[in-house]
Amino acid sequence: MSGFELHAPAAPFSSDVAFTPSVKAIQERKGSRHGYARMETGGSWQTEISADLAGFIESRTSVFLATANAAGQPYIQHRGGPAGFLKVIDRKTIGFADFAGNRQYITQGNLSENPKAHLFLMDYAHRQRVKIWGEAKVVEDDAELLARLHPEGYRARVEQAILFTVSAWDANCPQHIPQLFEASAVQAALAERDRKIEELEREIARLTGK
Repeated sequence: MSGFELHAPAAPFSSDVAFTPSVKAIQERKGSRHGYARMETGGSWQTEISADLAGFIESRTSVFLATANAAGQPYIQHRGGPAGFLKVIDRKTIGFADFAGNRQYITQGNLSENPKAHLFLMDYAHRQRVKIWGEAKVVEDDAELLARLHPEGYRARVEQAILFTVSAWDANCPQHIPQLFEASAVQAALAERDRKIEELEREIARLTGK
């Protein structure tokens, strides 16, 4: 993503959160290690939320949150809401309201055993994706925080909050991302098209006297 600037972190490389020795061994075997080694020494992944990333996060209406329990069993939960439901609290922290749902509490149970977590954000319209590594926790008893994270006017019951502390993030290329548009964006575009057609029809009628 061209708008996201990367800065060099202190060693060890921030990308080591994902590029473990076993991952690096496979990269070496399959021929990509040299390129990623250059990325590491040239700056690796950013560890704080930049202004561009903050704008991307807060424009999303959907996010996938990955956790794993103490035994390593992974789980991915989808969370959605109006644009702005994901809030950047500071350069290391993302927060969002956890709305009442099916009451399985798998994510909360996993985080009680293992705080490691991952956020995966997609912008299908512009074919962009961002991966964020970090740790997360559930906050149940902070009324001020819950009120702050509740999207204004959104009809949902906030059960608790999730705070995500960023360790590192990476923005991927658009390869293989299908271009999709949200229904509201399509409806707005069609409404604007219809408005312009009506204007043209009125102008034609004026010019032709019909």
